[in-house]
Amino acid sequence: MNADEADYCREVEGYLCKKNAGHLIRIVGPAFEMVRGWADQGVPLKVAFRGIDRTCERQAAKTQRRRALRIEFCEADVLAAFDDWRRAIGTGAGQVSEAPPSPTTSLASHIERTVTRLLAVRLNGDAPQLSAAIARVVPELDQLAGGARRARGDARARIIARLAELDAGLVAAAKDHIDPARADALRQEVDADLAPFAARMPEDARRRAALVAYDRLLRESLNLPVIAYER
Repeated sequence: MNADEADYCREVEGYLCKKNAGHLIRIVGPAFEMVRGWADQGVPLKVAFRGIDRTCERQAAKTQRRRALRIEFCEADVLAAFDDWRRAIGTGAGQVSEAPPSPTTSLASHIERTVTRLLAVRLNGDAPQLSAAIARVVPELDQLAGGARRARGDARARIIARLAELDAGLVAAAKDHIDPARADALRQEVDADLAPFAARMPEDARRRAALVAYDRLLRESLNLPVIAYER
């Protein structure tokens, strides 16, 4: 075991402790080997945390009486989150620009949920361009949502194409807004996340993956939803 693996396991243990409301369950023995396996596979810590969150949310939905969660019960969700992440950055079986909506989410529902999330975004007064971009997007999305319920064929395709354009415009506004120091920190995080895969990725694929991963982190840092709709 190297120091990086030990640090990784300690970070996971600390995060699980927080999710368990301060109740510490040591990650030792077979559980430790399982978590070390995540590190060996290149599962980024933030992706492991996302998987733990999924397990906690599902457990909370099942019962109001919550027992302390053991890390072993999180493995399936952690690996599923890792698969999602790899597909999103182009290192898995498929490649998409961002996480697509659920197959059960209709076009109209996707647009309505996007509007709700955009309205919930809270920006400081020093983000006039991004605030203006959101203010322009929301009314148009409201209009598109009304047409999306009835749209078929070419009309539906035009709505989906327009969503992609609006999404690109919002990301561009976010890139103009973000502080250079914060942008550098996000790029460093991207490099760290891609490091386990970089050696076996062609240079063009690595650059594309880095751009996609950066956009994803940028959205997360500003709590911006994905406007684009993909099936």
